[in-house]
Amino acid sequence: MKRLVLVILLSISAIAFAQNKNVKQAETSQKLATTMYLIENFYVDTVDMPKLTEEAVIAMLKSLDPHSAYIAAKDVQKANEELEGSFEGIGVTYQILRDTILVVSAVPGGPSEKVGIMAGDRIVTIDGEDAFGKKINTEYVTSHLRGKKGSKVVLGIQRGDDAELIEFEVVRDKIPLKSINSYFMVDKKIGYIKLDRFAKESVEEFEAALADLKKQGMQSLIFDLRGNGGGYLQTAFGMGNEFLGSDKTVVFTEGLKSPKQILNTDRNGDFRDGRLVVLIDEGSASASEIVSGAIQDWDRGVLIGRRSFGKGLVQRPFNLPDGAQIRLTTARYYTPTGRCIQRSYEKGSEDYFKEMTKRLEHGEYYHADSIQFPDSLKYYTLNSGRTVYGGGGIMPDIFMPVDTTNTTKLFTDLVRKNVFNSYCIDYVLANRDNINKDYPKFEKYNKNFEVDDAMIGEFKKIAESKGVTWNDEQFERSEKWIKLRIKGMIAQDVWNIDKFYQVVAGDDKMIQKAAEVLNSKKEYEKTLRK
Repeated sequence: MKRLVLVILLSISAIAFAQNKNVKQAETSQKLATTMYLIENFYVDTVDMPKLTEEAVIAMLKSLDPHSAYIAAKDVQKANEELEGSFEGIGVTYQILRDTILVVSAVPGGPSEKVGIMAGDRIVTIDGEDAFGKKINTEYVTSHLRGKKGSKVVLGIQRGDDAELIEFEVVRDKIPLKSINSYFMVDKKIGYIKLDRFAKESVEEFEAALADLKKQGMQSLIFDLRGNGGGYLQTAFGMGNEFLGSDKTVVFTEGLKSPKQILNTDRNGDFRDGRLVVLIDEGSASASEIVSGAIQDWDRGVLIGRRSFGKGLVQRPFNLPDGAQIRLTTARYYTPTGRCIQRSYEKGSEDYFKEMTKRLEHGEYYHADSIQFPDSLKYYTLNSGRTVYGGGGIMPDIFMPVDTTNTTKLFTDLVRKNVFNSYCIDYVLANRDNINKDYPKFEKYNKNFEVDDAMIGEFKKIAESKGVTWNDEQFERSEKWIKLRIKGMIAQDVWNIDKFYQVVAGDDKMIQKAAEVLNSKKEYEKTLRK
């Protein structure tokens, strides 16, 4: 009887607690709604209620964590485009050069290429309206050239020195956005793939690149995740699937109101056997950390670079009635050993996003021993038992400091004031035919083309016209990098961005170190046993 009474009392208490909790939730919702009602109906002045509501939502999310975010209805499509892997438009890459829209390249097979628009063409009119002058900016170009698939736009094109415009009617279509900008062979056995983001089609892109590299004789791979800020969790899982054998955990997620979800590989990956190096840095975040963390935990490959960003929170999108979207943090993710690599945000978002500056001040970009991990965050890899740490990003197996060998104020100013871009566009406009004639294949260009003194003379003139103070001593220090960047950007404008990475890879210290490790079985295996 006493037991029955106790059970009844506990049941009543549980019901009362649940009811009390529901009452408090209702009161909170009513409080917010009542406040908005009172402002709208009794405030002394006219109020923009949609704007006020939006600001209230933004403030609430900001108080939660650094990655929960509000996206206005007008920005949702743009925010999703890169991850969805496509947009609708005319299919060109462009630069705004002296208030004019310059076509850098037409997307192969895209609407513009189909009608005959070429690299170097200037878009002077759009649907009969002048498209040049001070009004021309990125927003103008996007709003006039993008549009629904099947819609038409008439472009007035100036080609070369011909004063007469050529009119092209372009039917807009779906244009793919590639997340792999570059892949190539570093040497006869080592392939290289750079992934910019974890988008919807990234796994398929990776598999295609991998297949092509294997045809070229690839046995080992450098997978570059530097500067990759993440993307879809499911894509990160799919990418982890490429490197691990069957039934291995890539990641698991868990939150207070999100049950634990374990994502295990469901097949043998396309690259589960060859030697693997993953490049990471302070810009590698979220999905990049999921993949690099899984590879490290399973002792599958060697990580080279610097400590990653430290984002271990999962955002889930929720659509609002007006078309806006909230990306709300609903769970944390954990690497296979159980590491949560999310760094602390207890001091608020502003302090959180100053982390990279703090790392610079502490000397972390230059010295690995400036990074301290407490023993409470110590974990052990699943095959060799190596020590790894959680709680603040993924620490690579081999640390590589920031390369400042060729960095000078002159070089920084040249980049900041867009001198490289301006010079290279002008150079390609004037010399495209000669480049194509002398270097019918990129490989010949990469091997033989040199940036000579005459080119540097013209480059210097453009730099000074943009307010850059030329310093001969600093130029001597940065000469190698300046010439390499010019050569790479010319290649990018003549061929595509993939060729820029191939040109500069020859002086990339991390890629060189990765190749050194991959070509030494002894060093590779020793690193995985530490």
